Amino acid sequence: MTAPAIEQHPDIAALRARYDRAAETPTAQLVEGLTLLTGLYLAMSPWVVGFTDHGSLAASNLFSGVAVALLALGFASAYGRTHGIAWVTPVIGVWTILAPWLVSGPTADGSAVTSTVIAGALAVLFGLGTLTMGMRRRM
Repeated sequence: MTAPAIEQHPDIAALRARYDRAAETPTAQLVEGLTLLTGLYLAMSPWVVGFTDHGSLAASNLFSGVAVALLALGFASAYGRTHGIAWVTPVIGVWTILAPWLVSGPTADGSAVTSTVIAGALAVLFGLGTLTMGMRRRM
């Protein structure tokens, strides 16, 4: 007789159900939606704000934004399975805040730096919100 897979263990199934219930709350859906919008804005900000001539910062924003948006989609669709990587969104946000000074190339102008830092701060904020979703008591 073979043992059931770990994914079918009652405790694992209960935890996933708890995380999925947490993701169904209106607050969680708001945070996930705002995280998605932040990621999309971050990805398109080089063209919206107009700093595509800063290639390294534009590429950083594009890749960071796509990553945040994909994480938000994962959290919104299957938080029970993706909650373990929720810590990645705030880390990407911190990188985004620091990127204007750490990436190579010409120094970005004020509007590029402001846009990038604000988007990074929002990614940190919403990422921390996503991270704490499963820790709430009432579900």
